[in-house]
Amino acid sequence: MQIQYCYESVNRSCEKNGWSNNIRIPMYVFMVSTILATVAGNLAVIISIAHFKQLHTPTNYLILSMSTVDFLLGSCVMPYSMVRSVENCWYFGDLFCKIHTSIDIMLSTSSIFHLSFISLDRYFAVCDPLRYKSRMNVFAVLLMIFTSWVVPAIFAFTMVFLELNIKGSESYYYNQVSCFGGCAVFFSQTSGLVAAMVSFYIPGFVMLCVYGKIYVIARRQARSIKDSANHNPFQITLGVNQHVSRSRDRKAAKTLGIIMGVFLICWTPFFFCTATDGFLNYFIPPIVIDAFVWIGYLNSTFNPMVYAFFYLWFQRALRMILFGKVFHQDSSRTILYSE
Repeated sequence: MQIQYCYESVNRSCEKNGWSNNIRIPMYVFMVSTILATVAGNLAVIISIAHFKQLHTPTNYLILSMSTVDFLLGSCVMPYSMVRSVENCWYFGDLFCKIHTSIDIMLSTSSIFHLSFISLDRYFAVCDPLRYKSRMNVFAVLLMIFTSWVVPAIFAFTMVFLELNIKGSESYYYNQVSCFGGCAVFFSQTSGLVAAMVSFYIPGFVMLCVYGKIYVIARRQARSIKDSANHNPFQITLGVNQHVSRSRDRKAAKTLGIIMGVFLICWTPFFFCTATDGFLNYFIPPIVIDAFVWIGYLNSTFNPMVYAFFYLWFQRALRMILFGKVFHQDSSRTILYSE
């Protein structure tokens, strides 16, 4: 099947592709289902953490903010990307194309910023528990959340509206990519490499190092508590209490580490293409890059599923939300897990 994309057309006009209804309808079904799952799942996480007072912790505030990012991606970005992907034309104007592209880049960058700060939170909880509360105070958490939103927003909107993303490849962009009725996410060699490094590779490398450190120290702590309990029977109770507390922190770190792994798996193909496509003379077909974008979007769909599978508190909160128990008096004080 020959597929003609409007952003491949040198006629600078939108030419609809050759998708048949046999392909378009399944595409719409899949993408609408993904959007609904993303919005509903992350809305459940937002309501759970915002409503139940027991969940008002530094880590959960960061999760709440990250779920808001995923919710906005599902409700404000993915529907328009769906129309562009299926119809291969952009019907919403040039200005909204820039706004949409900026928000898309901002939210994907914001997600990995949140994950980076969550990894630091888990590092302090597991590796330096005595000073955890003093380090992860309200100001520190708010600063992390503020940074996770503002820095990606400045980066994304500046790059798109000042057209820094096409700098150095203007001739190719205006002759081969830009067209009336199109909305291509385009990066030159330099901007693609910078965007991939800032939005993905550098924070991803930091997270991998932090979680590697957490893993090493957590194993050392577990052996230390076991040896202490074996050599001094009078410290068994204290050792058990320490073990339960630190086991909970390690489990939280493990769960959030899985979320980080899902993020890296989902977004690696797209950012690899972003970093290398310009150096390959834009050899990668647009349809492949568009598919990688949707694989990246799936990360926002998977996150609530990870919470539901690993977090008992989210399972209980979700049941209360589904059965309307959150509207009962004092439901916000419900104990979702034992301290």
